[in-house]
Amino acid sequence: MKDLLTNNWNIIRFLRLGIGLAIIVQAIVAADLLFGLAGLLFTGMAVFNASCCGSGACATTPRVSKTGSKDVSYEEVV
Repeated sequence: MKDLLTNNWNIIRFLRLGIGLAIIVQAIVAADLLFGLAGLLFTGMAVFNASCCGSGACATTPRVSKTGSKDVSYEEVV
């Protein structure tokens, strides 16, 4: 858990943290609970490095042909 919190900080993660903290401050100033929950969401995403693609969930597997691969021949057109 300590490794997750201290490693792999990149610009997007810092950006999420900054946006989350700014939203939390604005929610405190405006006394808005729903806005504060959105700020906690952004801050939590940054702290725990969680997002829709953070864990590789958006990765797709390469399509494999069932008939096998065919060699494609190219000829040069001059």
